[in-house]
Amino acid sequence: MKTELLFRDDAYLRDATARVLAVEEGGIRLDRTVFYAQGGGQPGDQGTITREDGSVLTVANTVYAADRLGILHQTAPGQPLPTVGEMVALALDWPLRFARMRVHTALHLLSVVLPYPVTGGAIGDGEGRLDFDLPEANLDKDVITEKLNAMIRTDAEVTERWITDEELLANPGLVKTMSVKPPMGSGRVRLVEIAGLDLQPCGGTHVRRTGEIGEAVVRNVEKKGKQNRRVRIALV
Repeated sequence: MKTELLFRDDAYLRDATARVLAVEEGGIRLDRTVFYAQGGGQPGDQGTITREDGSVLTVANTVYAADRLGILHQTAPGQPLPTVGEMVALALDWPLRFARMRVHTALHLLSVVLPYPVTGGAIGDGEGRLDFDLPEANLDKDVITEKLNAMIRTDAEVTERWITDEELLANPGLVKTMSVKPPMGSGRVRLVEIAGLDLQPCGGTHVRRTGEIGEAVVRNVEKKGKQNRRVRIALV
C-alpha cells in the first residue's frame, strides 16, 4: 500500500487530510502525508493526527515501512488509534520541520564550499554536520563560515526537478555522497538545484531560497579517521 509523498512536491505544505490504510505494529499507514520519513540523515517529522471524533494523536516520529512503499506515523504510547478507512487531518510541527529544511539546504552549500566526497551527514534541529573524505588538511572554521554565509546571502532560488535513472547513471558526478546513494529503481530521481551554486540528487526537504537559511557558523572541524573530517555547522 503506497503513500503519496506530498512533501516531495511542496515542502511548505503544513497540513493535509488523509485516509488510514492500515494500523500496523510500526505505526499508522496513510494514503498520503505531509510528514517526511526519516532517511538520508534527516529525522522523521513530528506533529499531530486529528481523528474524525476530534481526538488528537501526537506523532513522535515518521519512518518508511519495510516495503518502502508506505510511510508509518509512529504515535506516542497509550493513544487510541484510528480505524482503517477513517479520514484524518495531519498537521506538522512546523517550526521543527522548517529548522531542518534550513539546515539541510545549508549543508548542500557546505558541500560546495568543501568540494570533497561526502562520507556521511546528519541534520538536527538548527544544526547539522557533513563528513568528508579528506586527508590531512588545515580547515579554517572562520574561512569556511565566511564562504558559506556569502553563498547564503546570494538568496539563490532552490528548485527541484526529476531525471530518469539512466540520466543519473550517465552523470555520476552529480552524486556527492559515498555512503548514501540516491534512491533508484522507480525510474526517476529527484534533483535539487541551488541556482548557480549546486545540483545533486536529494529526497529531503529544503527552503525555497538560500536567504531563508539565515546566518550559519562552523562550530568545529573534527578528525574522524585517517581520511575523514567532520564539519559541524549551526544556525545563529
